[in-house]
This record gives sequence, structure tokens and C-alpha cells, in this order.
Amino acid sequence: MTALLEWKQNLCAFCSKNEVYLLPVVKFLIAAAAFWLVDKNLGYMERLSSAPMLFILALVCALLPQAAVLFITAVLILVHCVALSLAAGAVAFVLFAVMYLLYFRFAPQYGYNALLMPMAYMLGIPYAVPAASGLLQKPNGAIPTICGAVTYYFLKGLVENAASLSKADGTKELVSALQSVINQFIGNREMYLSCAVFAFATIAVFIIRSLPVDYSWTIAALTGVLTQFLAFFIGYVELGMDSRNELLAFGCIGSALVLFIIQFFAFHLDYSRTERVQFEDDEYYYYVKAVPKQYVPARKQTVKTIRANKKKRK
Repeated sequence: MTALLEWKQNLCAFCSKNEVYLLPVVKFLIAAAAFWLVDKNLGYMERLSSAPMLFILALVCALLPQAAVLFITAVLILVHCVALSLAAGAVAFVLFAVMYLLYFRFAPQYGYNALLMPMAYMLGIPYAVPAASGLLQKPNGAIPTICGAVTYYFLKGLVENAASLSKADGTKELVSALQSVINQFIGNREMYLSCAVFAFATIAVFIIRSLPVDYSWTIAALTGVLTQFLAFFIGYVELGMDSRNELLAFGCIGSALVLFIIQFFAFHLDYSRTERVQFEDDEYYYYVKAVPKQYVPARKQTVKTIRANKKKRK
């Protein structure tokens, strides 16, 4: 454990020292992953499917704020939707416009949640994003998280109906195919269940980790994962989707591991050395609970140079 803490301190010190260079690298990796997933799952516009084009766009996003990264990702999705069907592009535009307004109005600083949520779905650990949002952010972080979940379900329905949309020649066939996509999206009860559970989990984790109790972050992380597991388990049984419960269990286990890694780097305290201090001034009494962070003194290596005495030969 001591070696792990020492490694963590060295890594945090390195990141803090080189933040100017590491932040663009992280932006580049997130943008590249998002663009690659869009191209892999949609890819209807062949001109945008080239690796050099996506690489250049990711490089540009490395120098832009997160709002610009979200905007470019949304534009890529819209272009692919228009390449599939003009009507599908129109529906996607309206949906993204509504979500963008909600994002800018209530949670502009947490835009990466909307990008990370579809990626987490692809990895099978979507339950980690709302719980991590509750640990690291405020409750309004649930808004972009829900926007990411809605985007995932919309694109999933679009891909499932891509064959009917692309083969629709006449206006009636196109309208019929588009209605099936919209009805499938609006009537997706799993999406509504996910949005409700993710919002509740984010708020619950935020409230618990803000409590002045020992191991609040650990309790909050476990509560967030268990709450989502129970809610989805009951919801899937009620919706007749029992087959998803096996993937749900594995996804919650993976999400718990991710959350404990986040907690280790963001909030790792030594509760065995907790101190309670009381003092007063002319107007108030102060009761302070001080919990130190787990810290390992850096090892100092001293190098001694031993020089042999050279005797002069006569």
C-alpha cells in the first residue's frame, strides 16, 4: 500500500507539473475516441470515414474548449444522419438542439459527461458515469449525463432501422420508416428507466459524499452502484427484459472498480488519524473535524561519491 501511495503522489506531482501539456493530450484522446465510435457505428458519410480526417479533427479539438468538442461531435453525427436520410438528419438536429440548450443553460462545465456516457455504454459500464458525476461534480452534472444516454438510445434505434431508411425510395416509404424510428425512440421504456435511475443515482451519491461521516466517498460509491443495480434489476423484470440482468451485474462490478480508482486519486483519507478541534472567539464556538490525507514522504536518495586517495609514486 505504501508503494501504491508513493506512486500516486509521484503521478499527481507529474500531472500537476505538466498540466499545460497533458490537458490537450486528454482532450485529443477523448475526441479521437468519440469520433472513432461515431464512425464505427454510423459511418454513412464515406468522406468523413477516413482516419486522417478524424485524426486532424481530434488534433483541432485538443486546442478547443469542451463545448467546441461537443459541437463538432454533434455535427459529425448530423452529417452521417443526413447521409443516411434527410428526415433522420432533421430529427437528429431537433433533438441535439434541445439537448444543447439544456446543457448550456444548466451544466455548461460538465459537457464531457455527454461524450463519456455513450462510450461507457459501449464498454458495458454506463453505471460508472452518473456515480462518478455525483462524486466529482454537483447534481446538475446529471443533465449532460442524461443527454449522453438519450443520444445513445437515439443512435441505437437509428442504426437498427438504417436498412429501411436507406431503402426508402418514395415519400410515403420514407415517412413510414421515419415514423418507426421516432415511435421506437419515444416508446423506448428502457431509455426512460435509464434517465430516471441515472438522475437519482447522481443526486444520491452527491448527498452521501457530502455528509460529514467517515468513509463518505466509499459509502457514496457503493450506494450509487447498488442503487442502480437494484433499480435496473427491478425495472428489467417489470419490462420483461430479464436477459439483461446478467450484463447488468458485470457492468456494475466494472463500474465499482472504476469508482474506487477515482476515489483513490481524488479522495483518499486516513481516518485512523482523525482529530476534532474546538475553539472560540467573541461570537462563535467552532467545532472542527480534521481528517488528514494519506501521504507518504518522498524517498530522498543521497548519492555519496567516494574518491580513493591517490598516493604519489616516487
